[in-house]
Amino acid sequence: MTDKLTTKKKVLHILIVLFCLAFFFGGIYLILTLTGLIEYVNSVEKIKSLILNMGFYGRSIFVLLQFLQVTFLPLPASMVVIAGTLVYGPLEASLLSLSGILLGSTLAFYLGKTFGKKLVIFMAGRESCDKWVRFLDNGKYSYVIMMLLPFFPDDVLCLVAGVTNMSWMFFIVTQFLTRPVGIITTAYFSSGEIIPYHGWGLAVWGIIIVATIALIILTTKYKNKIEKFISKTFRKKKEDKKLSS
Repeated sequence: MTDKLTTKKKVLHILIVLFCLAFFFGGIYLILTLTGLIEYVNSVEKIKSLILNMGFYGRSIFVLLQFLQVTFLPLPASMVVIAGTLVYGPLEASLLSLSGILLGSTLAFYLGKTFGKKLVIFMAGRESCDKWVRFLDNGKYSYVIMMLLPFFPDDVLCLVAGVTNMSWMFFIVTQFLTRPVGIITTAYFSSGEIIPYHGWGLAVWGIIIVATIALIILTTKYKNKIEKFISKTFRKKKEDKKLSS
């Protein structure tokens, strides 16, 4: 009898959460559609215009866009960061982006943990889900590297990570360590003022792109070796700490 009541409570809890999420995202989509704002979020210039047109509420809209692009809108985070940088400058745009993206990433992980593979398959597709679940189940340290590098689907990985055995602590620490790197790099370097898109800057960008691609290939190819090396390093540090204490 107790087990049945517990099961009913769990089902009721899931249904309530699903209803709240559907109401929340449905409401946002309806507002974006009815106001025509959804047409403003497919280019840097349009996002910039949207933020400027919102005046006092521009910052709130910017944070909301970053939150939604992780969980709902098919927008590249870099596009929103660049638009924000053009309006608020790199420092403020980085801080605002970080707040929205961290909230969105946390929600994505929670959704994966709460609703499992069915939701991930619905949102990301079965092939993508199966591929990244297999990768992350035995690759949590590689996940850190992947979150640092471009071209990996960061937002999908946050959702999929919730389906794996990754702990909340590891996920949160990873987000706080990796997300600022990508956001700040995009905000400060996308303008071309630090590394220009002409002259000597082209050579530097070429080296950065080649190095990034090489790291992506190495991370994917040698995932198991990376996991063993980092795990061994952490175990050794723990043992040394116990011996010293």
